[in-house]
Amino acid sequence: MTPVPDKPGVGQESVWDYPRPPLLEEFAGSITVELGGRVIAETERAWRVLETSHPPTYYLPRACFSSGVLRRATGSSWCEWKGQASYFDLVTPTASAARAAWTYLSPTPPFAAIAGAIAVMAALVDRCTVNGEDVLPQPGGFYGGWVTSWVTGPFKGIPGSTGW
Repeated sequence: MTPVPDKPGVGQESVWDYPRPPLLEEFAGSITVELGGRVIAETERAWRVLETSHPPTYYLPRACFSSGVLRRATGSSWCEWKGQASYFDLVTPTASAARAAWTYLSPTPPFAAIAGAIAVMAALVDRCTVNGEDVLPQPGGFYGGWVTSWVTGPFKGIPGSTGW
């Protein structure tokens, strides 16, 4: 199946205009992550990774996470663009989310700015927001992109998108 990009409206961007290989850019705006009924991370500065067919993946400074919510998890994965990722469980007194966050401690040179920054799988926490808007998780359960009203698809992860 060949995807047909949705036409972006005013103020929207199409994931089909994002590059491959992906691009890292700074992001200035409010981001929050909630788990167990509390905000566990909030920042006004982060980074976005933009890749063709994927909604942006946001990387937050590690320092913006509440003390004690990041717990090292076992295992790792490999990204052809960024290198080896390691994982965290997110924990609060009332909730936990296994392997819901990841980082690149020694990313490849184009992604050096996100060394140690943390990305969160929106589907595994209670809520994530960007500039006050609730995000939807990227479809498919594998990818970590955050869908907002200003990003159009279709998005990698929907049924039939394996070969995109």
